[in-house]
Amino acid sequence: MGAEKDGEIRQASDQTTPLAISRDQFLAWKRQKDAELSAKQAEAARKREEDIATGRVPMNGRELFLHQPWVFDDTHL
Repeated sequence: MGAEKDGEIRQASDQTTPLAISRDQFLAWKRQKDAELSAKQAEAARKREEDIATGRVPMNGRELFLHQPWVFDDTHL
């Protein structure tokens, strides 16, 4: 049609992209991203624990149970 000029047709499958990576390169990248994510999550959890200990943020039910289990003790009624 308009894009094909003088019978010239290009097929994408014949061309390799310069961004192609090997399986090993992908797995190394994935391990690095997973490590960065887990480090970020660990830092956020540590900061949350620190904020809870200082009273800067309110606790959810699970955190309240872990830090102050006596609140849920019904034996003193």
